[in-house]
Amino acid sequence: MSENKLNKHILCDLQSSDSLKVIDTIRELRDSGNASYIPVLMELMLMTENPEIKSRIISLLADLKQSDAIPLIIDAIQDKKYAPELKSLVSVCWENGLDFSNYLSLFVDLIIEQEFVVAFEAYTVIQNMTGKVTPEVLDQVTIRIREALLNSDEQRRALLQDTLDFLPELS
Repeated sequence: MSENKLNKHILCDLQSSDSLKVIDTIRELRDSGNASYIPVLMELMLMTENPEIKSRIISLLADLKQSDAIPLIIDAIQDKKYAPELKSLVSVCWENGLDFSNYLSLFVDLIIEQEFVVAFEAYTVIQNMTGKVTPEVLDQVTIRIREALLNSDEQRRALLQDTLDFLPELS
């Protein structure tokens, strides 16, 4: 996905100091459904102080239906610079209804390693997965979950146990 595929006018409007222009442009992008702008929107979400702009971006991501958006959202989840927005980024993964089954291991890691609010969102993503996962991946995540169960608090243990119980549905 090259930058030259992006409309320079839209990019300019997204970087405008006029928040109404930025919000209008986000609305236009929502209508057009072009996933190419996701990295730009992620940056904007991180940089803006305007809660309305942040909210509009999260809402757009939550309504995406293009599967080419999946790797872009995953990249942001894995990028430490987006840590302040991690809960929102993980929640859009189940809200938008796209299938993140190929990233089961990542969401299991989030349940194990992140604060509870993020862990709960990751758990919800897993509960909404519809794709099939290879037996190898299922074996790997089962081992990780069983190890994590030994050192988890009661809340996290419940999420991990439920996830373990759900895994056979992904095979």
